[in-house]
Formats: sequence, structure tokens, C-alpha cells
Amino acid sequence: MLAPVIVLIALGLPKTRILLLTNNDILQLIATTFELNSIALIDIFALADFTITDEQATTWLKAESDEAAETLSDTNLSVFLNGFINLKRGKRDGEQPQPQTHLNNNMIFQKLRIALDLKTEDIVDIFQLANFDLSKHEVTAFFRKPGNKHYKECRDKTLKKFLQGVHTQLNESETDLDLELDSDL
Repeated sequence: MLAPVIVLIALGLPKTRILLLTNNDILQLIATTFELNSIALIDIFALADFTITDEQATTWLKAESDEAAETLSDTNLSVFLNGFINLKRGKRDGEQPQPQTHLNNNMIFQKLRIALDLKTEDIVDIFQLANFDLSKHEVTAFFRKPGNKHYKECRDKTLKKFLQGVHTQLNESETDLDLELDSDL
């Protein structure tokens, strides 16, 4: 049997998506981090001018082990991320960006960076919250074009640590707010 990386390369697919972290996992991590339910997903897809049903949203959020779970395609994840950008940054005038049919972790990371309006320093801080140390130069390498000599592939572990850091940052903010509200009493 051929190794998975060789098969992916032979098929012309990006080798960073060996799918230890699936599109469904990414959607579930984002949904958990930002407390998004199936109704919120429907609204986010609508912001990208795309219609999904509650059933689709629900099946994408199910655990892989659930027989009713449905695989989220690269195109649908791209549409979701475009809608997420519109949700967080506002919908831009004119024609909306077309979803990509093939995604890699670098593209997903870039869309999340845009949606959350993060600068390199912010991303370094987020990684530190997840106990994952990266320098500014390592972070910027993820956002370079693939042909650039400083380009670096974003591995599943890196993307997952980023999402864990965002989750931690949001929860810390809520904890800080709770403490401030308690001190006013």
C-alpha cells in the first residue's frame, strides 16, 4: 500500500491536508470557540450568499463517529469562512469572493486571520496562550505565497493550536469581564 502523502501528491492534492484535522473538525472548533449553533451557521453561510439547511449544518457539527455525520467539503468550508469574514468584518460592497474548491491549512489560517483582524503580534500572543511558541518570522511565513522561499506549510497541529489559543483568549476575556462585574457589586 502506498503511503498517504505519496497518494495525495500523485493526485495533485495539497500534502498539508492529510486530514488529521478534517474540515468538520475545523468547523467544530470554530463553532465551539465562538459558540455557534446550527442556526448561526445558516446565518453565516447566508452572509456569503449561500443557502444551507438546518439538517446540513447539524450533520457537519456531528462527531465523526456518528453515522449521521456528513463530510464538509473544501468548497463549503471556504464559503463558511467567507461568511465568517463578513460576520466579523462586515460584508464588503459588490461581488462576494468565490469560494475555493481546494483548501490547505495556510488558506484557512489566512481567512481566520482576516476575519479576526489579527496582526502578526496578535497571532504570536494567541499561540503563546496555547503554549506554542512561534516567532513573528515563523508566523508571517504561513501567509506568504507558496512559491516564496520563506513560505512555510501550516500543519494541522499549528492550526489546531491557533484555534485553541483563540478559544483561551475569548474565555480569558469573559473571565476578566466577570471579575470586573463582580468587583462593582
